[in-house]
Amino acid sequence: MSQEQDRSLTLAERLGLRLHVLICTGCSNYRRQMGILRAACRRFGSGGTP
Repeated sequence: MSQEQDRSLTLAERLGLRLHVLICTGCSNYRRQMGILRAACRRFGSGGTP
């Protein structure tokens, strides 16, 4: 998932990751948390309200 944030994944990588996240609740939660943190960092960096 961190590589997904850094670069474009190949089709095989995207499909494999999507399948894994569908069956793994830990990774599903981690992905959601990464999105929340990323959005918060963007808002903080732009001087937006928390």
